[in-house]
Amino acid sequence: MVSAFRSYQLSVTATLRTYLELAKLRIVLLLLFTTVTAMIIAADGIPAMTVLVPTLVGGALAAAGSSAINQYLDRDMDAKMARTSRRPIPSGRVAPLNALLFGLALVAWSVLVLGVFVNWLTAGLALFGSMYYVILYTLVLKRNTVVNILIGGGAGAVPVLVGWAAVTGSLSWQAFILFAIVFYWTPPHSWALAILVNKDYALANVPMMPVARGEDATRFQILLYSIQLLIITLLPAPFRMLGWFYLLAAAALGAGLIRYSVNLIRKADGAAARKMYKYSTAYLAFLFLAMIVDRLLT
Repeated sequence: MVSAFRSYQLSVTATLRTYLELAKLRIVLLLLFTTVTAMIIAADGIPAMTVLVPTLVGGALAAAGSSAINQYLDRDMDAKMARTSRRPIPSGRVAPLNALLFGLALVAWSVLVLGVFVNWLTAGLALFGSMYYVILYTLVLKRNTVVNILIGGGAGAVPVLVGWAAVTGSLSWQAFILFAIVFYWTPPHSWALAILVNKDYALANVPMMPVARGEDATRFQILLYSIQLLIITLLPAPFRMLGWFYLLAAAALGAGLIRYSVNLIRKADGAAARKMYKYSTAYLAFLFLAMIVDRLLT
């Protein structure tokens, strides 16, 4: 009896972990961090818990649900690539239909939570972000065009609009500056990863930049977008969204991003691409942390 109960516990735990893999919690946490940052800037401080908590819950549900639906749609491609072959669906740990229903349920709950406890503009934006990612990026762009990341990257920028709308009940030009920062960050970050797994994308016939245009062209585009990103990240200071602390942090972080981009062109190897990818991941987190510190402490 004890042995059977223990086996049941292990089975439930394994199932829970598998579905959490579908949710991609690390990505969810990064998106929630950008959402919180937008809320703090919009509120000029810590927003009310009655708004903050349901926004984070709804945002997490939307991001996790979108990820699960994406993995359902990409299950054939994931099975071909070494990097993704161990995901829950291609590895056989979750039935495709179950993953789809799980994702749809999470998105539906997200809309309900945000609409009832925050406002319906926020709910609509979360739903828009999910549809942008699943339909526009995954179904329309990803397998068909080299500009998949350029256009599809907007899905990852929607959470800042969600956070802004949750606090203000509307959208303003300040929210779209934050949107532009995440939007322009996505290409250099994603293309650095694409260089690292170029063989996988080629095997799966996905026209990522390194596959469609070559790695040299991709490295140049990473540098170009890093320069554009630096310029955009400086805009909150002259527009008086944020102050001197943020300005200095954005300049320093942006200079580091350009340095890694130049190094990627000079060395043109996997080690340089890996460094660029890791730095770009930390870059966004530290940039938004600098926004929070600036708004709360200066």
